[in-house]
This record gives sequence, structure tokens and C-alpha cells, in this order.
Amino acid sequence: MSVLVDSSTRLAVAGITGREGSFHTLNNRRYGTNVVGGVTPGKGGQDVEGIPVFDSWAEAVAQTQPNTAMIFVPPRFAADSILEAADAGIELIVAITEGIPAHDELRVYNTLQRHREDGHRARLVGPNCPGILSPGKANVGIIPASFFKEGNVGVVSRSGTLTYQIGNEIAQAGFGNSTIVGIGGDPVPGSSFVDILQLFEQDDETELIVLSGEIGGSAEEEAADYIEQFVTKPVVAYIAGFTAPPGKQMGHAGAIVSGSSGTAAAKAEALEAKGVRVGRTPTEVAAIAVEMLGVAPQSRVL
Repeated sequence: MSVLVDSSTRLAVAGITGREGSFHTLNNRRYGTNVVGGVTPGKGGQDVEGIPVFDSWAEAVAQTQPNTAMIFVPPRFAADSILEAADAGIELIVAITEGIPAHDELRVYNTLQRHREDGHRARLVGPNCPGILSPGKANVGIIPASFFKEGNVGVVSRSGTLTYQIGNEIAQAGFGNSTIVGIGGDPVPGSSFVDILQLFEQDDETELIVLSGEIGGSAEEEAADYIEQFVTKPVVAYIAGFTAPPGKQMGHAGAIVSGSSGTAAAKAEALEAKGVRVGRTPTEVAAIAVEMLGVAPQSRVL
């Protein structure tokens, strides 16, 4: 098994005719993801190497029945594309776009929350995220799939590049991943650590979870409380930013510390207090994960 994306994924891409959108869409298709269509207003009727393009999400859904959307449109249009995909009935929306204004992110978040209260099932991952990879099944986003292999370690991360390093070191040790989920580091993410931890806890294939966080906000502390109450599987964590100067934004828009709140040390302390082992480097995290798996990979049935 895996979470969010697998061999049943039917992907359509907003911004498929753009340079980045077409490049990563075709890369996802080469990996084996079932890409059924794309959306670019004004370019309906065209195709990208055989993938049909539609003017709207409503048309794409009516013609090709996607269950997953990937958003590659410019920041000023991204919020409307996300909401249009949700209105068209898409269940999973992965927003790769970086630089969406925070007030647009808040509008999207609140609108999707109201939709879910009304019975709609749209889930947003991102924005400003690398996407989701279930090795051997599907890749939706910009994650370099060759770094990973199929296995039993679930990874959820605010950072793309740290995800790649940790997953690759686990793979080099002979283990693999059930699913890698990049939730992004913007101030108003569509999915939180808690949302993805819940999915991994329910996934039979995932035996260990790696959580990769960073300074700023309270998401990791909230995850620590959730882990203590609801997660029975072992969790290993990494927090980027132990050497970050206080009060300075580091990388992601959400990675800013105010006073002692949101520091790497505070987050690590909160997680360790709940029984989560926290590595101080990505390499140490991978080593702890391999140690906790406890059995030589060649003797396991993954």
C-alpha cells in the first residue's frame, strides 16, 4: 500500500503547456504515473505529447475523469486554479507553485475547509511543495524518483531537498519508502504534519515514519502531541535550523522564529518529550531510522 498516490492515480495538470509544467508532467508520465489531461485556459484542443489540454477543470474532469490535480500555474492564478479543481470534484490537489500570496493561501484554506464541512473531499497538499511520490507506483510533482525505492518508511517533510537526502540515505542502506509527502513550508499549508501522520498510521505498508521539520510556526509541536495520543508506529524526526540566527527568516516563508517560540531546540525538545527520536543532521536521522527498523534489509519482506 501507500498513501495519497498509487497505481490508481489519474493525474491532470494545470499549466501543462508551460515550460516547467510540461517538463515535470512528462517526467511523471515516464515514471509510470497515469497522466490523463491538462488545463490551460485558451489552449483547449491542443495536446502535450499526446496528453489532451482543456480550457477548464470542469472540461478536463468531464472528458478524462482525473482524481488528482497538479498545479503549475503562476502565483497570481494558482489559488483560482486550486479552487476550480476542487469545484470540479478533484479529490487530491498538489500545488507545486511557489510564491502564492499568503492572503490567497488563506482564502483557499478556508474555502476548502467549508467544502469539506459540506461533504466535499478535496485535499490540498502544498503549496510550495515538491509533491508526492509512492515509489514504484506514482510520482506527482518534482521529486527525483531515482533517489528512492519501494519500502516501508513513510516520509513527511516541510523541505524538499532534505526529504531527498534522508530518503536517499535510507535507500542506500538497503531500505525504501512507502510514500514521500512534501507538505511545503508556506505559512498556510493545505495539509499539516498531523494530516499525513494520520494517513501513515492507517497504512499497513508503512512501518516507520520520518518527520522532517524546520524552524518557525508550531506544526512540529502539534505533531508531537498527536504522535503521543494516536500514533503507534515509531517516528524519527529532524528539525532544520539549529544554527539559525534568532528572528531571521530561513528559506521558506513559514520558517521564521519569534523569541524562543518555534526554534529548532524547542521543537526537538517537544518531540523528544513524546518519545520521538530526533536526529541533528539528515544523515543521523537516516541512521536512526535504519537502526530502528532493526533487521538487515535483505531478510525483510518489503
